[in-house]
Amino acid sequence: MASMLELKTPAKLNLMLHITGQREDGYHELQTVFQFIELYDEMSFKVTEDTHITRKHSNSPVPEQDDLIIRAAQLLQQAYQVKQGVSISCQKNIPMGGGLGGGSSDAATTLMALNRLWGLSLTTNELQDLGVKLGADVPVFIFGKSAWGEGVGDKLVPIDLPVPWYLIIHPQIFVSTAQIFASQDLTRDCHPLTIRAFLQGKGGNVCQPVATKLYPEIQQAIDWLNRFAPAKMTGTGACVFAAFDTK
Repeated sequence: MASMLELKTPAKLNLMLHITGQREDGYHELQTVFQFIELYDEMSFKVTEDTHITRKHSNSPVPEQDDLIIRAAQLLQQAYQVKQGVSISCQKNIPMGGGLGGGSSDAATTLMALNRLWGLSLTTNELQDLGVKLGADVPVFIFGKSAWGEGVGDKLVPIDLPVPWYLIIHPQIFVSTAQIFASQDLTRDCHPLTIRAFLQGKGGNVCQPVATKLYPEIQQAIDWLNRFAPAKMTGTGACVFAAFDTK
């Protein structure tokens, strides 16, 4: 059995994001479309024979004990009483607080890598059930393909999407997802869409008006990019993107 893995973890765009309701536990009921892009963090995993889970190398400013990759490894180890540990390194290239899902992607990759390295043989569904405890975007990275997402983002259906060139602007700010979802200005009662309606051009991002009000830099990026193609914000921000036919 392998004792070491080196993997790339992709970023994502939310091509649309609606909120159709809010549950009693505070989580929002979503409709969204995930598309992966060719921007990656780089991770390596080395099994240890003790039970320690450590972050060996990382350029993340997040303290080790709060890092989602460490929490993912601990969750898996505790859930299945694993008697091994792991040393994890992570080179972050995906901007943090940008709505590109870097932290969720890293957590998903950690679950999938350790499922293999620790010999657990868990199914994709079992890993997704663990992943959603870490964050709503984690299951789609385990799912591993473009998807229509509902629930809190964990009910996934594969969707065939065009693969254009995306130009993505990062306004060099960090947006707090919790701040956006807590806003009183956030629309929480969108009429549910169908996949067909989305493919016909319906649907926007309900977080965009909230984020642009709080962070003018996002609106500035949208205004500039709109000169060349229709621009949108991904997730809760801060990154803005537009699709083009050619490089």
